[in-house]
Order: sequence, then C-alpha cells, then structure tokens
Amino acid sequence: MGRIDESKSFIPVRIAVLTVSDTRRLEDDRSGDVLVERLTADGHQLAGRMILPDERALIAQQLRQWIDDEGVDVILSTGGTGLTGRDVTVEAHRDVYEKEIEAFATVFTMVSMQKIGTSAVQSRATGGVAGGTYLFALPGSPGACKDAWDEILHWQLDFRHRPCNFVEIMPRLDEHLRRK
Repeated sequence: MGRIDESKSFIPVRIAVLTVSDTRRLEDDRSGDVLVERLTADGHQLAGRMILPDERALIAQQLRQWIDDEGVDVILSTGGTGLTGRDVTVEAHRDVYEKEIEAFATVFTMVSMQKIGTSAVQSRATGGVAGGTYLFALPGSPGACKDAWDEILHWQLDFRHRPCNFVEIMPRLDEHLRRK
C-alpha cells in the first residue's frame, strides 16, 4: 500500500463531473453529489458539472470540450457503464482517449468485489488520458462512486501519495503534442 508523504505540499486538481442519465436532474443526482462532496472535501476544485442523456455523441462532445479547457485536469463521469443498450458512456470515453488506463478497470473491479461480490463483473468502469486530461467513467450508483473515490482516486489524485500518483505526471501527459 501507499502512503502520504507529509513533507510534500498538497496540489489541488480541477475536476469536472458529468452525470450520464436519461432521468436524473441536479436535484436528484446522488452519484454526482457524492463525487462533488468527496473531491471538494479533499481540497480539489470543482471545474464544472453537467448532466447529459445517454447519447454517445453528446457525451464525447462534452468530454472533448472539457479536455480542451485548460481549467479542467480530470473528468469524472458517472452512469452509463453497464451492459444495457443505453449504456454508451464507455464507448464515448474510448472515442476520445489517447491512452486507456487498463489497470483502473482492474483495480476498480477488485475494490467492487470486496463490496458486491461477483456482481462487479457487470461494470465497465474505465479510465484514460486525452489532451493532458485524465478521464474516468464510473458506474451510476452512489456506492460505486464512493468506492472509486475513496479507494482509488482519493489516493491517485493526491500529489503526496507514494510511491507514485497521477498528479506528479500531469505535466508530461501531453508532452507528445509539444514535440516538433
């Protein structure tokens, strides 16, 4: 397990939250609320929040907008990661990824197995990078959002986490775009 190196300063990250749902509104978006509460409690900044229907093109378009926004470092989406016909968030994420973080899905499944057993196989949670921005597609349940944040993202989005974390490599995520 990792540890927090108290000799280093915390670096807040700017995080946008996208809820994918045909039925949710801000007033009843419990999963989005969980993510916003946790990221702000940890000292990060909410860079944007939106709810979109389960439409692949709309989701990908919003992801691209936030990827192009220098005020967004990380995008967390919730919803649309299941197996039904309307679950297209994973496909939208993969439409924009430059690189997929395969181990995120594996670790999320391991965490989920501890909570919900073999039902964890029904999630297609994913993570990736595009344009120097991290993207994570989480299931639509508040419990799954808590698990993803508390067990993975809380640690990986903390610059002080050792032996390594996502924040320390942020400046190099788009280095290939700067090469001539």
